[in-house]
Amino acid sequence: MDRFYPKNGRVILHVDMNSFYASVEMAHNPKLKGKPLAIAGNPKERRGIIVTCSYEARKRGVKTAMPLWEAKKLCPELIVMPPDFAKYKKASIAMFQILKRFSSLVEPVSIDEGYIDISDSKLYGSPLEIAKKIQEQILSELDLPSSIGIAPNKFLAKTASDMKKPMGITILRKRDVPTKLWPLKVEQMYGIGKKTAEKLNSIGIRTIGELANASEYQLKQLLGINGIRLKERANGEDHRKVGPDSVSEFKSIGNSTTLPADTVDEQEIRHVFERLAASVERRMEQNGVVSWNIQITIRYFNRKTITRSRKLKQAVFTKEAIFNAAWHLFTIHWSKVPIRLLGITAQELEEKKEATKQLSLFTFEEEAKDEPLLLAIEKLKDKYGSNIIVKGAEKQREDSKVPSTSFQKDFLRDMKE
Repeated sequence: MDRFYPKNGRVILHVDMNSFYASVEMAHNPKLKGKPLAIAGNPKERRGIIVTCSYEARKRGVKTAMPLWEAKKLCPELIVMPPDFAKYKKASIAMFQILKRFSSLVEPVSIDEGYIDISDSKLYGSPLEIAKKIQEQILSELDLPSSIGIAPNKFLAKTASDMKKPMGITILRKRDVPTKLWPLKVEQMYGIGKKTAEKLNSIGIRTIGELANASEYQLKQLLGINGIRLKERANGEDHRKVGPDSVSEFKSIGNSTTLPADTVDEQEIRHVFERLAASVERRMEQNGVVSWNIQITIRYFNRKTITRSRKLKQAVFTKEAIFNAAWHLFTIHWSKVPIRLLGITAQELEEKKEATKQLSLFTFEEEAKDEPLLLAIEKLKDKYGSNIIVKGAEKQREDSKVPSTSFQKDFLRDMKE
C-alpha cells in the first residue's frame, strides 16, 4: 500500500457534489429523477434566477444564473422548485460526516464541496479505493452523486474534480500539468475570472502554459501578488494545507438584491444601498474583519451588469463607512439607466486584530482626542494582560475568524458550534 502514498508529499481529495440542490430534491422525491429540474427564486418578486439545475435540464441549454423566463423558453417542461436551505444544510452535514470516516483532516469549502487529506489513511486502501468508497457511500446513504479529484495538492484536486461530471473520479499528478492543463485557455483555470483573463490576454497570455512560463515581474505589475500565485498554480504548485478549522479562504463578504421593479429613483436606490451596507457590516462584525476595498454591482434593466471597486486609504467595517464608499462609486459610474439589481462587496479582508489603522491628516485630530483614554487602557493591559479591555469593534468569538460570503459558506460556521 505504501507505493500509492508519497513519502514526503500529500494525497488530497476534492469532493464536489453534482448539481447539489437539485440532487437533494430528487433524493427526497424520486419521481423527479430523470426530469429537467431547476431550483430558482420566486418569479413574482423578480428573483426568478436559476440557482442550479439537473443535468437533464442542462442538456436542454438551461444554465446557472439564467433568468427563469429564458430557461422555460428553452425547456417548456422544466420543473421549477424554490430552494429549501434547511434541507440542503442537513444533506451537507451528512456528506461531511461521511468524509470524516476516512480522515480527521476535512476542510469544507462550501455547502457542496470540500477537501480531505488522506495522506495517513492507508488502512482504508489506496487513494483511488478511498475515493470510490466515499463516492459509493454518499450515493448509497444519501442518494446523492458526486465527483472526486485525487491530487498531491488542493489546486490540482479541485481541478481534477471538475474534469468528469457527474459521478467521476479523476487522478491529476503534477507531471500531468504540461499535457493536461497548459494547452487550456487561462479562463478555464480555477481561480481566474473573466476580468483577470482579459488582463492576461492583454499582455499576450492566453493559455495556462503561457501563464506558467510568464515573467513574474510582468505578472506582479499586472495583478499584484495574485499574479505570482496564479503562476504557481499554473505550474501545479500549491502548498496550502487542508485545514479542518478553516471553513474556506474567503476573500470577500457581499450581498446583493434584485429590486421589485426597475428604477431610476435615486432616493430608493440610496435606501437599498443603506440596507446592503448594514447587512455587510453585520457579517463582517460576526467574523471580526475589516475591508480595504469596496466593490459595487449594478445590473441594469437589460441585464447588462457592471462591477466597480475602490481601494480605500483606511480600512472600513461600519455600515456608514461601507455605504459612503459604495455610494461614491455609484454616483460616479451610474449611467442613469433603470436599475434591476444592486450589490455591495467588501474585499481585501483582514482581521481587525491585525489591521493597522493609518493616521492621516484628517483623522489625526480625532485620534488625538482619544489619546488619554488609550494611555489608560495600555496601562491596564500592561498590569492585567492584553485581553482585559478590547474595543467594541474588536470584540468577537474566538471561533469566528473566517469571513463568509453567502448561505453556502455561512452555514458551515454553525457546524462548529
